[in-house]
Amino acid sequence: MGDMKRAGTEPVLSVRGLKLHYFTSKGAVRAVDGISFDLYPGETLGLVGESGCGKTSAGYALLGMASPPGRIVEGSILVDGTEVVGMPERSLRRDLRWSKISMVFQGAMNCLTPVYTIRELMAETYREHAPARTRDAVARGDGGIDALLAESLRLVGLPVAALGRYPHELSGGMKQRVAIAMALFLEPRVVVMDEPTTALDVIVQAQILNLVKGLKRDLGLSCVFITHDLATEAEIADRILVMYAGKMAELGSSEDIFGNDPLTGSLHPYTQMLLASTPRLHRRVSELAFIPGSPPDLIDPPEGCRFAPRCPFAKAKCHRDEPPIAELGHRHLAACWKAMEDPEYERL
Repeated sequence: MGDMKRAGTEPVLSVRGLKLHYFTSKGAVRAVDGISFDLYPGETLGLVGESGCGKTSAGYALLGMASPPGRIVEGSILVDGTEVVGMPERSLRRDLRWSKISMVFQGAMNCLTPVYTIRELMAETYREHAPARTRDAVARGDGGIDALLAESLRLVGLPVAALGRYPHELSGGMKQRVAIAMALFLEPRVVVMDEPTTALDVIVQAQILNLVKGLKRDLGLSCVFITHDLATEAEIADRILVMYAGKMAELGSSEDIFGNDPLTGSLHPYTQMLLASTPRLHRRVSELAFIPGSPPDLIDPPEGCRFAPRCPFAKAKCHRDEPPIAELGHRHLAACWKAMEDPEYERL
C-alpha cells in the first residue's frame, strides 16, 4: 500500500484484501469486501462510516472473531508479523488475542459479567491468556496478580478499590475504563476500540478520549478506533479510513479528510456528504445536509461504484465499472472515478 510507508518502520498491523461475508439462507452478505491498510507504531487509524458499512465486522475480523454465520473468505491480516487468517481457534486464543491484539467492545456493560467482581473478571482473562505471567506474579509474592491488576486500573485513572466492585456498582465511564484496562494489561501491540464513547454522555466521552490520547502518548499505543462520529475521529485519529457498503471509499490523514481548502480536502463524495451532514461549531449553517437514498443491499450490491445510486456526481461509468482504490495525493487514497479523472473537481 502507498498509504503511509515510513522509512525504517514496519507496520504492527497489515491488512490486505480482507473480505468477510455472512452466509445466510438468502445469500452471502458482503459485510467487508476487500479493504487494505497498514497501522504503524504509535498511530491511531480511524475507521468510520454509517451503520451497516462493515466497520465493526472489520474490527472483529482483525482478532479472528467473525461472528457466525460470518467467515473470512479472502485476504491477509498480519499482526506483529503473525498471520491471523487461517490460524486455529486454539492458537488465536493462546498466542494472539489480548497478548498481541485486543479489543474494547462497544457497550462496556455487555462485556462485563454482572456476577463477577472486576478482580475476578480481570484475573480470569489474565490466567487464560498469560498463564506464565500469572505463575511468575504468584511466585514473586509481591501482591501477586492483584498488584498487576491494581497497576492496570491506576493506568486508566481508577482507584484500586474498584477491583472489589461488581459492574453494576460502577458508572458508565468507570465501566468503560475497566474495559480499556482489560484490553491493555497484557501490553498488546494493537488495540481495536469499537465505538468506546457511544453510550456515554458528552462529559464522560471527553474524559475517555483524553484518556486514550494520554495512553497513546505515554505507551505508544497503536489503535484502530471505530466510530460513526467524524467529530470524534477529528479529535483522536492520525489517519481515517472511510467505509461505505463494505468497501473502502477513502483513506487519508486527518488533514486530508478535514482540510478546509476545497482542493486539498476529502476526495470522495460520500466523505464530503458525511462532513456536510455534521454540525460545525465555528461555521454558521442554515440547515444540515443529508445523504439521499439508502445503503445498498449487500447480498446483491449494485454494479460499479456502490455509492453511485446516491452520488450527485455519478455518471454512466460509475454505475457500470467499480472504481479501484487509487493514490490521488501524497498518501491520500480514494475509490472514485470523478476524483481520478479530475482531482480538482468542484466539491460539495
